[in-house]
Amino acid sequence: MAATIIDGKKVAADIKVELKKEVEELKSKGVNPALSVVLVGENPASKKYVANKEKTCEALGIKSVAYKLPESATREELLKLVDDLNADPGIHGILVQLPLPGHMNEKEVMHRIAPEKDVDGFGPDALGRLLLDEPGFVPCTPHGAMKMLEAYGVDPAGKKAVIVGRSVIVGKPLALLLLRKNATVTICHSKTPDLKGECLSADILCVAVGRAQMVKGDWVKEGAAVIDIGINVNESGKLIGDVEFEKAKERAGWITPVPGGAGPMTIAMLMYNTVEAAKAGLKA
Repeated sequence: MAATIIDGKKVAADIKVELKKEVEELKSKGVNPALSVVLVGENPASKKYVANKEKTCEALGIKSVAYKLPESATREELLKLVDDLNADPGIHGILVQLPLPGHMNEKEVMHRIAPEKDVDGFGPDALGRLLLDEPGFVPCTPHGAMKMLEAYGVDPAGKKAVIVGRSVIVGKPLALLLLRKNATVTICHSKTPDLKGECLSADILCVAVGRAQMVKGDWVKEGAAVIDIGINVNESGKLIGDVEFEKAKERAGWITPVPGGAGPMTIAMLMYNTVEAAKAGLKA
């Protein structure tokens, strides 16, 4: 029996309906939620993401302020811009689009963003709060993955979850979120000896490595929930995931498509974090 397709666009749309109401309520109290997006250079994928974020902000009534710096911008120029945005009371969220040009230190920039404006959830304060199980901004892609599982009634409690990929922006925070929901979590990576065996043991399989169709269809346990977070472009210019979708969907119980799964959810959760930042400012 073919898998239930997890429709990330639909889940994201439902979240955005609620967010739009919250934005209207904040505006009625004199708070205009605002997100500043900083793009350095001409990376085509980054430009597309930024355009999508601006479009979503507009649809929800969130003010979007974009700063585009040339590839040749210096580290000092970028850090000064972040400092200025930190100090601007009209800006609730700051997002510096990654990857940055090679002459810039991404960690230094993430550390520089004020914790109360770190709507990407990549800074040490946000990640520390996640580890400590304290309230704070959750990185958008892992948060979106959890929301998709929740929307389709997949409860991680008592399940074995396997994550392929150990990045700070997806793999590690996703492991903490699954632990929070009482899953038993294994993180796999390039040094894992029996990757296929680990994947086959997973009730919930999350893949985020950026290698096209690396996880084969016969690596998926019958009835498992598969969250594919990879986005790759094949020879014909088509977007494909890290999982061999057509074969995997014959074995999985639930599976996310690429595109239309994790991507829309990432942007929805960024908007969620921006609204939360604006609400926190109201309380302060």
